[in-house]
Amino acid sequence: MAVLALAEHRRGELRDPSFEVLTAGRDLADALDTDLHAIVTGGDVDEFAAELNREGVDVIHTVDHGEEFTQDVTVQAVEALAAERDVAHVLVPNTVNGLATAPALAERLDRPLATDAVELAVEDDGVVVTREFHGGKTEGTVAVDGPETVISVRPGEWPAAEGAGDAEILAADVEIDESRVRATVTGFQEVGAGDVDITEADVLVSVGRGIEEEENLVLVEALADALDATVSSSRPIVDNEWLPPDRQVGQSGKVVTPDVYLAIGISGAVQHVAGMKGSDTIVAINTDASAPIFDIADYGIEGDLFEVVPALIEEFGGEVPDV
Repeated sequence: MAVLALAEHRRGELRDPSFEVLTAGRDLADALDTDLHAIVTGGDVDEFAAELNREGVDVIHTVDHGEEFTQDVTVQAVEALAAERDVAHVLVPNTVNGLATAPALAERLDRPLATDAVELAVEDDGVVVTREFHGGKTEGTVAVDGPETVISVRPGEWPAAEGAGDAEILAADVEIDESRVRATVTGFQEVGAGDVDITEADVLVSVGRGIEEEENLVLVEALADALDATVSSSRPIVDNEWLPPDRQVGQSGKVVTPDVYLAIGISGAVQHVAGMKGSDTIVAINTDASAPIFDIADYGIEGDLFEVVPALIEEFGGEVPDV
């Protein structure tokens, strides 16, 4: 019996959730007193295997097929490996790729599926999955029937696996049935000018309804320029069409895990917090000392953003715009 963690990549790079799922997998494997295996399919599998070889990983399986992550190839590879290695639990990142791959794996392996896990536990030799409900306002547990599962784990809930490992690296002997490969990646189309992927940003300057008027966004943009950061927002800013939907952080937006998350004029509703609580360092600026955002912030500034933000812009060598 083993736990298998699925890594994913894009444009030649492993994505951060690949390392987080290793930690979740190691925790589950420890609770079951078993080994943690990892699998990566497509791309430069030798380089990816070297990156995945972190503390706690026992075996890494590589499947050299294509340049990009492909769901149909991955499903076939995991299906073959699950039978060969007696894999009890398959963990998948709860990402765009994972949301498509996990149910396909559950169907092919004939296993129960639990999605968007924020915590895993073992009780009576079965896995208990903690999930959030009602927009993140409550948590509940789901006991998964049977000794074998497929589970997707939410990014940002487990730290990335670190440290050098000594895993055995194996080229999986998997014969891919090309007739079952129904979709492949043929290229990438860049987003429109000025748009970015906020999930890839190291530093995010995020703005909420405290900015008051669309014209005042220039303050936030100037601070982001001074910090070499990316601008994101809470839902009200997107609802007002002051920023595009791809800048929204939260349960109905994107989950982000930057090194630094600077929340400006954001109260900290649970829906927003669900999308950014995995940030390494959270800094909050708000006039309301009782705002929920201060409950999760590492550093807090109780003050008027129209006074604090210009001071920060000057501190970091930027030019304060007129508002």
